Amino acid sequence: MTVEVTRLDNGMTVATDRLESVETVSLGAWVGVGTRHEPAEVNGVAHLLEHMAFKGTERRSARDIAEQIEAVGGHLNAYTGRESTAFYAKILAEDTPLAVDLIADILQYPQFDPDELARERAVVLQEIGQSIDTPDDVIFDHFQAIAYPEQALGRPVLGCPKIVSGLARESLLGYMARHYGASQMVVAAAGKIDHAAFVELAGEAFDSLPAVGKAAAEPARYGGGEFRQSRELEQVHLLFGFEALGYLDPDYYGLMVLSTLLGGGMSSRLFQEVREKRGLVYSVYSFVSAYADGGLLGIYAGTGEAEAAELIPVICDEMVKLTQDIEESEVERAKTQLKASILMGRESTGACCEQLAQQLLTWGRPIPPEEMLEKIAAVDLASLGRLAGRLVASRPCFAALGPLGRVESFDCLAGRLA
Repeated sequence: MTVEVTRLDNGMTVATDRLESVETVSLGAWVGVGTRHEPAEVNGVAHLLEHMAFKGTERRSARDIAEQIEAVGGHLNAYTGRESTAFYAKILAEDTPLAVDLIADILQYPQFDPDELARERAVVLQEIGQSIDTPDDVIFDHFQAIAYPEQALGRPVLGCPKIVSGLARESLLGYMARHYGASQMVVAAAGKIDHAAFVELAGEAFDSLPAVGKAAAEPARYGGGEFRQSRELEQVHLLFGFEALGYLDPDYYGLMVLSTLLGGGMSSRLFQEVREKRGLVYSVYSFVSAYADGGLLGIYAGTGEAEAAELIPVICDEMVKLTQDIEESEVERAKTQLKASILMGRESTGACCEQLAQQLLTWGRPIPPEEMLEKIAAVDLASLGRLAGRLVASRPCFAALGPLGRVESFDCLAGRLA
């Protein structure tokens, strides 16, 4: 591996992954806090803070930030997750000092100007409104709330309009002061990068981070159940879910293999049975949402009102079949898909940088690709059958949005999985 990691005296982790034959660098700061670290009364503060970080510092206006990164052909962006928040850039290698300085500036000296905050609250409210108007987007928020009811892990990343409208400057400053410290942060880079030079650069740039404690989060408490909302739409949007496991579970890689063979591509069981054989959907897929202490396996499908009556039993049958019969050939195919995804990701500086940072936040160390491939290769039929049984035995989650006249009851659906 070309990965090197240094932990500075202030507790910040600096990591690099040097990639040969590229002329660019992807870099950023990943903070180990997200939506699940928000108190209920300020749900959405992490996401609003992410927006406001770009709205001006003591040295730069919002326009300065945009113009300086684009003047060198780079780009700057951010995202908020449930367990982490990221601020990242991609630039030509010679412009690495500028990108580091920009990110360090917005994370240490944000102004949170009241006028800018008022405007950006309005922007986020528009973003929430757009999500609500996008059924195959908003249904995931309802699904998450059913899976993790009445807890931070189940609340929406964007927040709700009522709370976001009232978030004050003091809320952002307080959240940042509590969580945005050196010990909570990984500064990572991938591409044409020298580790020693980057460590020195990051250490000097991030010299004003406060000392903070480790972010506390309530343990994940899976619930299950259903959400359904009738709306005048062209399609019924459906999400099925099961209690799965987190990143740290020994069966995590088995879960990835199982999800891939179930609904991870055109050769997967769901795609072949639901779309190719029966023509019930345009889009159907499975996914894994993993956290430090829990997770979900989910299935999304969009279908017509009339087709929903046939689709739901078929998906339930496919889940039950996973516990009864898994073929070696499909397991090997799924393993190869995951292997290719890992190795192809190595060709992207952005993917390498993000993966390195997330590994350090999650496991506290970089995970070599060879180690991941070995764990995938070690997955066998017995472990997959055991895992499938564990999933189906959990109380399911079910979310439905659209014309629901042909959507069967939750009890009927759960009975199919018993």
